[in-house]
Amino acid sequence: MSSSSSFLVLASLLALVSWQATASDPSPLQDFCVADMHSPVRVNGFVCKNPMEVNADDFFKAANLDKPRMTNKVGSNVTLINVMQIAGLNTLGISIARIDYAPLGQNPPHTHPRATEILTVLEGTLYVGFVTSNLPAPNRNKFLSKVLNKGDVFVFPVGLIHFQFNPNPHKPAVAIAALSSQNPGAITIANAVFGSNPPISDDVLAKAFQVEKNTIDWLQS
Repeated sequence: MSSSSSFLVLASLLALVSWQATASDPSPLQDFCVADMHSPVRVNGFVCKNPMEVNADDFFKAANLDKPRMTNKVGSNVTLINVMQIAGLNTLGISIARIDYAPLGQNPPHTHPRATEILTVLEGTLYVGFVTSNLPAPNRNKFLSKVLNKGDVFVFPVGLIHFQFNPNPHKPAVAIAALSSQNPGAITIANAVFGSNPPISDDVLAKAFQVEKNTIDWLQS
């Protein structure tokens, strides 16, 4: 193999290793790095609080995740515990959420740009699913779904559009989700596309969705 070919192979391998190494929150380099929310320094995440000032409360929150929540207009309520609620989560690459679903309620299609999610049903039944990315056929935008019962577990890969729906018209449902980031983020598709500020041009959206502009105007309103 020529030296130039060897260099290209090595460069490709290094690129793959670097991509895998940066595909999630960076690993901590010490036991903990409790977020200093008052520091003026801006970094990717938060700078560390003086470890001599750290105490147990930096890793604790009386979150009452055992208590039911009121749901919103789409019939769900997400109670997220991330680094903004527990400063000790900084650099640890994990967060947790309780999700309440009203009868026929849903956590509408959304993505977490920085986290994989693993969801466990605590009460009730959920119809869940996600859609793959624009992969080559036949797996392009493939829809994978499942009906989950109490105790079942389902994984939503990082960045992919997913949802949960409670199909029961009479009983609520509850789930707990763990996410592989201290700050997973959430992009609700309908809100982002039709409720952006300022609005995306209705010419752009009408072309993208192949509908009339007045339909887009109605959705944005």
